[in-house]
Formats: sequence, C-alpha cells, structure tokens
Amino acid sequence: MTARKPVFVDWCPGCGDYGILRAEEEAIKELGIQHEKVTIVSGIGCSGKIPHFIDLPISGVHTLHGRSLAFATGIKLSNPSLEVIVNVGDGDSLGIGMGHFVNAGRRNIDMTVIIHDNGVYGLTKGQASPTLHRGEKTKSLPKPNINDAVNPLNVALSSGYTFISRGYAYDISYLKELIKAGIKHKGLALIDILQPCPTYNDINTKEWYDKRIYKLETIGWDPLVRSENEREEKMQKAMIKAMEWGEKIPVGIFYEDESVPTYEDRLVQNIPNYIDYYPAKQDIQVNGKSATDIKELIKAKRV
Repeated sequence: MTARKPVFVDWCPGCGDYGILRAEEEAIKELGIQHEKVTIVSGIGCSGKIPHFIDLPISGVHTLHGRSLAFATGIKLSNPSLEVIVNVGDGDSLGIGMGHFVNAGRRNIDMTVIIHDNGVYGLTKGQASPTLHRGEKTKSLPKPNINDAVNPLNVALSSGYTFISRGYAYDISYLKELIKAGIKHKGLALIDILQPCPTYNDINTKEWYDKRIYKLETIGWDPLVRSENEREEKMQKAMIKAMEWGEKIPVGIFYEDESVPTYEDRLVQNIPNYIDYYPAKQDIQVNGKSATDIKELIKAKRV
C-alpha cells in the first residue's frame, strides 16, 4: 500500500471540523478496523472534505449535495462487510437531504451518520441552516432567521434510527468514544456534533457552548433499551431530553436499541444467501460477456 500524499486542510482557523476529523481518525484506529473495510462517504459543504483530509489509507467517496446517504446505502448494501461512515453537514442532511435522512432511518441500515452541526451553510457564506433557531441573527444574515429549527435527534428518533447521540467538536476525547460506540452499534447510528463555525456563526461560539454543555452520564442517564416493554418509554424520555436547549445543553448517548432488525437482516428474509453472496461478490462478466441473461426481459418489453 502506497503512502498517502499530504493534503492541505483548508478549513478556517478554529473550525470545529478539526476536532471531528481528529476524533474520527482516532476512533477508527482504536477500534482496529482493517483500513480496506472502512468507507467514508460525504456530501457537499465544509464537512464534505473529510474523505480528502482524513489521514488514514481508507476509501472515501465525495458525493452530491444532500445525496450522501443514498450513495452510502448503495455502498453498504452492495458490500455489507464494510463499515460505512457518512459525514454530512446540517444543511446538507437536514435541508435538501432530509428525505434521504428519514428513509435511512426506516431501513435501519448498519451505518454511522455524523452530522457537522453549526447552524449555518459555512461553505456558501453563512446562510441559516435548518438547525439555526428562529429569531437568531448570525453574522451574514441581514435579518433574524424566521424559520423554526429542526431537531436532528428527534427527527432521527421518529424515523427509526436505533442509536441517537450528540457530541461536541471541541471535546475530542469524549467525541471519539461516541463515534466508537456508534460504529460498534448494530443498526443505524446518529452522532449529531455541535460544531462551532468561528467565521459565520457568532452566536453559538466555543465560549457559548462551554458554559452550557453537560454530559448525560452526570445525571445517571440510561439510554439502553433492554426489552420491547421499555422502548416507548425510553424513546419518549430521549425526545424530551433532546429538546433541552438554552442554559443547559446535554451531550452523550440519548437512546440505543439493538433489538430492531437491520435492513441487512430483513433482506436475508427475502434473499437467504444475501450475506454470503452479496452484490460485490457477484460476477459482472463471465468470459468477457455479461453474467446476466436479459434476452427474455427484452423479448417481454417488445411484446
């Protein structure tokens, strides 16, 4: 394996993405996953540069605005042996990509989704993103935001994600552990990362977050669903806790349930040999010819 050429990391000084990048690298290293078994997928925005900047010899796919989860779904289902980690921005995933975000939850595919959540579209000069609260006026807005904010945790909970968490970009050690837990979780995992944008978001700054953030473990929070009987109760508690915002902002694992079958498990019900003979293992050509005989399909179309 050849050494990677260094790539200049061109995020703004102080950007929370640096912390996310470091935490993600360390999480993958500490889990000891074979590099050829990891694929990083991203969309468009500052977060989209992660596949270029990550200092590990792993595969990366830089895709389209809002479509990274669609690409990631195809990658994971064509080769379920891969650890697929999706890096998206709050605008990328919860604006144009919201449909994919919700439908990924319905499937509960075994992937990890990391949202770089800074309340603005940083790459295109600071417009309000779906997570900026109504009434807030960040640096480049001519007037206060008039839209209500989307709550990523509650959208994920109601959509079917089975691991829901929130981290903070400047607490790299804690964030690393959340990412590790998300990757190890069997099912669709969300890590919404509060990521200060020092260039365009002059409200939710490092100083602002540092005064408010607290860890759920400090209040004895138990996110794990151990039986179907407690699923609804723990989901409701997680939704209420996820709405806490202002003087106190919780981070940590809000909800975790591994009893829900993954999409890969569901596919096996219809395709018994799926795990042993998934699409990436199948021959596309045999002796230079297509391995699929479509003559009957063509004939039926002509009739």
